[in-house]
Amino acid sequence: MDNNNGNQMDLASLEAQVDKLISTVNELQTENSALRNQQESLMSERAALIEKTEQARTRIESMIARLRAMESRS
Repeated sequence: MDNNNGNQMDLASLEAQVDKLISTVNELQTENSALRNQQESLMSERAALIEKTEQARTRIESMIARLRAMESRS
């Protein structure tokens, strides 16, 4: 009987470990999903900032060209 009781304790311990692993996996999946969403958001933000930088560069280059044209007319 002692052996049977020991096996039940081993089984209960194993079951607790499996439950803990399942919980950890669920937490990691949730965290992974949140990180993927954050990464997607940051990539979109980066793309928008790159586009704004390019627009600013174009406007500045245009202003420089106009200033040079004004300067050469003088």
